[in-house]
Formats: sequence, structure tokens, C-alpha cells
Amino acid sequence: MSRLSFADLISLGSLGVRTRRLRAALSALGIALGVATVVVVTGIPASSQQALLDELTALGTNLLRAQPVPRQDNPVLLPEASVAMVGRIGPVTAAAAVANTHTRVRRNDLLDPGHSSDITVLATTPDLLDTVNGRVASGEFLPRPDFPSVVLGHVAASRLGIGHLGDNPAVFVGDRWFTVVGVLAPLPLAPDLDRSVLVGWDAARTQLGFDGHPTVVYVKAREESIEDVRAVLPATLHGEIPGLVQVSRPSDALAAKRATQNSYSALFLGLAGVALLVGGVGVANTMVISVLERRSEIGLRRALGATRGHIRAQFLTEAILLSGLGGLAGTALGALGVTGYATLHRWPVIIPLPVLASGVLAAFVVGAAAGLYPSIRAARLTPTQALSA
Repeated sequence: MSRLSFADLISLGSLGVRTRRLRAALSALGIALGVATVVVVTGIPASSQQALLDELTALGTNLLRAQPVPRQDNPVLLPEASVAMVGRIGPVTAAAAVANTHTRVRRNDLLDPGHSSDITVLATTPDLLDTVNGRVASGEFLPRPDFPSVVLGHVAASRLGIGHLGDNPAVFVGDRWFTVVGVLAPLPLAPDLDRSVLVGWDAARTQLGFDGHPTVVYVKAREESIEDVRAVLPATLHGEIPGLVQVSRPSDALAAKRATQNSYSALFLGLAGVALLVGGVGVANTMVISVLERRSEIGLRRALGATRGHIRAQFLTEAILLSGLGGLAGTALGALGVTGYATLHRWPVIIPLPVLASGVLAAFVVGAAAGLYPSIRAARLTPTQALSA
């Protein structure tokens, strides 16, 4: 029994594609539209979802705030090494601390020392902005923590009458001058910092007599472990009596974010299944019609010695090639559509790589399934049956 080499099989399978280009293009168009639909209905919602999740993350879904329980007598002191202790918790990705220095700030030394502008002077660790998703509106954030310099919160800068840093402004903190090196943009996650003047941790120790005990510890952790981190924070910061440390609960936005992820996952699955079903039916229909129209070709090849296995392999290969070409074209078309739509709406472009790979793979699988019956039907035709049509 003669055997077809792989090269001969591809040549025979592509015969219908090469000789009937318009028909092949229209046949591949069906599966291309199906695969493109899969990519689009997963990519566009994924991009939209990511944009929404980014907005929810900005609301502090992964941020916790720990501070001592306020007491009039014998106040609770957090350890000086609080940030390092919290950083050793596995899911924690960032930690920072601030501490009230109990120092007044004035625009200049001519104002009454008792003057109050409701501005708090806080000592801060270097990682504060990264932890609370903050940024500097102008200047820089304490380039030298040991230098007598300050960064003003958004509201504090307005109350002190400092709108820009062009003239190297300075403020009088306690009984010393501190250079203003930056002004913060508004901090939605930590509005108390907007009304504060931030001093480097080391500078607060040497210049303001700060004792080194944090007042508030900010902790950023992986979202899936945020509840676990919240549970162990009190014992980490105050092992003797954990109840003396209070920790904020995760933002309500975290629950909304998880619900959004679950809803979108169900939507992806349903839409992708419908699109693939439509593409498979189209390929099957095309191949059945192709067998009916090419009965004479089948009869002639059988008369010249082609076996039923040869005929079956030829039409099955043709169906797989048509679907594969359609899958590749559909993947490219879908990716282009997702990119354009997401860019238009200023969303991040999210096209899951498994979707791209599965789109092409699904096209080959659908082509094989759709071409199986037509190829078997073609192979069953005897030369006389085929040539008599």
C-alpha cells in the first residue's frame, strides 16, 4: 500500500486552497471571524477590566494602616524597628512609617511661637510615597533624610503660602530653619498627610529631638493575602498585648474588585464558546459543499490509484489548512481590533497570551473536527460513483 509523504500531503491538501482562492478565502473568513470574535470578546473586556481594577487599586485595596490605640495615660509606643518587623511578613510588598514630632511649624521666625496653623510635623521613612501611592507635584522627596529639609503636603503648602520652589523657600520648624525641597500632590489614600510637613527620619532625630517611635505604620501587601496580613499585624507590632494596636480594615473597593473579576470571567467563557461554535459550523458546511462539488476530482484520483486513506487525508488536511489560515488571520485581526479600541478609550491593552495561542489551536481543532465527516464521506465514494455524478 502506497504512503503519502508529509510534503505530498500538504501539497494535495493545499490544492483546493491554491486553485479556488476566492472560495478558500471565503471559507477561511468564517473561522477567522470566529477566532477574531474570541480575541475581541476576551481582549476588550480584559482591557476594560484592567482599567477598572487599576482605578480600584488606586483606592487602596492593598493598603493597611496600623497605629496604637489612643490612651491618655501611659501611651502605647510602637517599636522603633516597626518598618523592618512588618517587612518580614511574607505577603508584604512595602512598608513605611510616620511619627508625630510634636513640633510647630511657622512660615518665618517672626510669628508668635504659639501660632498654630493646624499643620502636623511628621518624621517619615523614605518609602512613604511608594507605600501610599503618592507622588511629588514639584521638587523631590527628601533626597537626604539627615538634612534639615522638608516636603509639604498639598494642603500644608497652601496654608503656608508656598506655591512654588523657585526662590528656595524655607519654613521655621521648632527653632530651626528647614529648606522646602518638595510639595506633594493630593494623597487620596492618606489625606492626613496633605495637612502635614514631612521631615526625614534622621533629621527629626538630630534636629527636633524625635525619639524614633512611629505613630502610624502604612503597609502594602498582596491583595489575596491582605486579610491574613491584617490579622498578624497587631502581634507583629506589639507582641505582648496585640489589642493595643488597631489596624484599618481593607477597603470596600477590594470586595468590588473581586466581584468584578468573577463577573468578567463568566462573561469571557460564554462569549468565547458561542464564537467558536459559529466558526466550527461554518467550516463544516464549507467542507461538505466542497466534497459535493469535487466528486469528479475524487473519482478521477481513485481511478488513478488513490486509496480511500489518501482521499480522506487530502480533505482532512484541506479543512485543517483552511481553519489554520483563518485562525492566524482571525488572531491578528482580533488583536488589532482590541489594540485600537483600548487605545481609543485610553485603557491598558490586555490580550491574554493563552487566548492568542488557544485561538490558533482551536482553529486547527475545529478544522479537524469539521473536516472529519466530509473527508470520510469523500473516501467512501467509489470511482464509478464519483465519475457518474
